[in-house]
Amino acid sequence: MPTPIPKKIFSRRHEIFAEFLRELDKHLDDVLSERRSDMFEIRDLAEILHIHPTHLTNTIKQLTGKSPCWYFEDKLMAIAKGMLEQNIPVKEIAFKLTFDPSNFTKFFKRFEGVTPKEYKERIAAGFELAG
Repeated sequence: MPTPIPKKIFSRRHEIFAEFLRELDKHLDDVLSERRSDMFEIRDLAEILHIHPTHLTNTIKQLTGKSPCWYFEDKLMAIAKGMLEQNIPVKEIAFKLTFDPSNFTKFFKRFEGVTPKEYKERIAAGFELAG
């Protein structure tokens, strides 16, 4: 019979994940409020948490089945969609999220299946949106 994971280790995983989400939200708020002009990478968040990036990634994957990048990208998409729904110009959203407009469009389409412009058009037409 395998040795059970000690509760101390199990709870530390939850603590790391919660701290990661807190720091990610704080960072995105700093970017949107223009207190930061660059977007963190996972290694930057790991450094704030005083752990190795591989440990952060492995811990979150073991706990949730998803990578830290998934959470980062999911939050970026939620922010972008919210801004599109407020009819903020795509170019402005891209710059606010530290993308150039072309890369933002590619990023958005990869996750949503449509470009930001098409997403806005669907909102304007009153179509049901995925997500």
